[in-house]
Amino acid sequence: MRIAVFSGSFNPLHYGHLAILRHLVEVEDFDMTYLVVSPQNPFKSKDCLENAQSRLNAAIAVIDAHPELNTKVEDIEMKRGAPQYTIDTLDALREREPLADFSLVIGSDNLVRLKGWRSYQRLLSQYGVYVYPRPGFDPQELSKPLLEECSAIGIKYKIHIMDAPMHNISSTEIREARARGEETAPLI
Repeated sequence: MRIAVFSGSFNPLHYGHLAILRHLVEVEDFDMTYLVVSPQNPFKSKDCLENAQSRLNAAIAVIDAHPELNTKVEDIEMKRGAPQYTIDTLDALREREPLADFSLVIGSDNLVRLKGWRSYQRLLSQYGVYVYPRPGFDPQELSKPLLEECSAIGIKYKIHIMDAPMHNISSTEIREARARGEETAPLI
């Protein structure tokens, strides 16, 4: 079984995330996606995050309304102590489901800082990443240094650039608009 692991703060979950989930099932042919709500992203300030349990509950409510997405909201990172590293989450999923083939889903903006992730080389070689486009971050260009590195060290990195539609929406922009008291378009 091929399982995509889409991890993030989802603060809040919005239609851009749902479009990615739909693409994973309909185009990339994953059997299932695990939406992993992270209690605390090590690259983000705690001040900007809504309560982790609230984000998890909101994600469950949205995903329950969309069974066609073959997505399960995972609380695996909520059950582990801090800090939560993506490689540890993937390893725990593989240990729990050894017959599944897991791949990580990231936005192209994450390619910029991927070398700062714990065990990024093992993540790229053992699990691989499916990269969706984000405005201002060319995934082809940003993956070149990683591909050059893997060639130089003799390890095969699995980097798949998804030909997915780009959505000009971000959770950060939604939170900032709300903080200013502005109305935001329906998120889902």
